[in-house]
Amino acid sequence: MSDPTGARPSTRTRVWILVLALLLLGGGATAYTLRAASGREAAVAGTADAGFTLERATGALYARDTASGRIARVDPSAPGGRVVGGPSCDRFHAAGPTALCLQRRPGVPARSYALVLDRRLREVRRIGLPGIPSRARVSASGNMLAWTMFATGDSYARSSFSTRTSILDLRTGYLVKNIEQIPLTLDGRRHHAPDVNYWGVSFAADDNRFYATVSTGGRTHLVEGDMRNWSAKTLRENVECPSLSPDGTRLAFKKRVSDGPSEPWRLYVYELSTGREHAVAERRGIDDQALWTDPKTLAYGYGGAVWSVPADGTGTPRRLASGASSPAVPH
Repeated sequence: MSDPTGARPSTRTRVWILVLALLLLGGGATAYTLRAASGREAAVAGTADAGFTLERATGALYARDTASGRIARVDPSAPGGRVVGGPSCDRFHAAGPTALCLQRRPGVPARSYALVLDRRLREVRRIGLPGIPSRARVSASGNMLAWTMFATGDSYARSSFSTRTSILDLRTGYLVKNIEQIPLTLDGRRHHAPDVNYWGVSFAADDNRFYATVSTGGRTHLVEGDMRNWSAKTLRENVECPSLSPDGTRLAFKKRVSDGPSEPWRLYVYELSTGREHAVAERRGIDDQALWTDPKTLAYGYGGAVWSVPADGTGTPRRLASGASSPAVPH
């Protein structure tokens, strides 16, 4: 439409009109880009997609999807056999109303986050940690959380590694940054040593008693810990990464059966009341803290997949999910 006065816009006016038009177009493009990238940003930030929760999924198997690094719900009816939409985690566990996500941060030296999440996988608390995520556990009530970080090295199979294991009580907010200072009774005597390392915590139903591995003097031991009295005692030797059964009567654990670096462990089950143990039907070397999916079945990671096997020593291993690790079954 022409100007009724017949005047032409000045050069300065035309420049400002052009700048305004570019800003408007750029703003629209930016908004579109932000909307399109929201899913990617959710994954990078460690948050879950809207609608991806632990609610109404009792008994479902969750695991870390190797391709994306995000938590997925295993669903044979879904494309690829799973629904990927959870937070980005290197280690994951969930029970009761709580989930725990260990997330490694980029850079050197190694740093990580422990993300405490609710059943909708919304972040409740974030704790900065040194080291590389190794183990994560939530008590059945969801009140007690434990995690283990590698301080140096990257494998339990190596002789030179150091771990740092923490326990968080969500009821009080109290965080034990490193449980190495817990008074330890070894073979009936108070034990002090600079080489003490703990890892692989598993909580009892009372949220007070826990089991873990302690390494000292070149040997590993199963320890029973008491949070209320802040004490720990060894029960037996050659036990790593214990996992307490839902009924509290048995422990699944890694037992070292070879001194070589190739698959040195076998998966065993130990009866607390009798002291008897037996190997499960999985004969490969399992470097994982097994998960009790129910009172009769164990799940674990091996060879880039999640497997299951009966806990009583019968049957054969069965693959539950390829390209997955860190299984959890929220109850």
